[in-house]
This record gives sequence, C-alpha cells and structure tokens, in this order.
Amino acid sequence: MFARDASDPIMICGAARTPLGAFQGELSGVPATELGSVAIDAAVHDAGVDKARVDEVLMGNVLPAGLGQAPARQAALGAGLPVSIPCTTISVV
Repeated sequence: MFARDASDPIMICGAARTPLGAFQGELSGVPATELGSVAIDAAVHDAGVDKARVDEVLMGNVLPAGLGQAPARQAALGAGLPVSIPCTTISVV
C-alpha cells in the first residue's frame, strides 16, 4: 500500500474540460483522447506549472468504448506529459 507523507500537501493546480458537442455534431470525428490532450495541455498551461512537475492525471470520460486502453494515459501523453506520470480514467457511464 502506498503511504503519503502528510507534510507533502495535495494540490489541484489546474482543471479544464472539453466543449460539449451535439450527437453526431462537429466534434463527433474527434476522439475523446485527443480532446482530453487539449484540455490537459490547457489546464497545465493556465496553471503555469512545468509539465515535468505534474504528479498525476485524473480524467473523466462518459463513453470510453472504442478509445483503446487507458484513455487518460493516451490524453496525458498527447499533451506532452512524461510517461512516468500515473493516469486514471474515471468512467462516468
């Protein structure tokens, strides 16, 4: 089990979301992982944080079917984050 040092505070430094699109609308041809990459990149940029300092990525996704394995990891790598960062996809179906 992973024990966290209490003197190392947990901080959420940035968050972003993708635009809402209509069913079969303009965004229907853009994979959620690509939209997620844009959102992650924007959140990190807006927070003014160096990408190497990001500790973890949590990404929610409503319909993960057809995205392949580990959509959050795909999005994080697409945003240019290091491969060493743990990523979690939260399915909200």
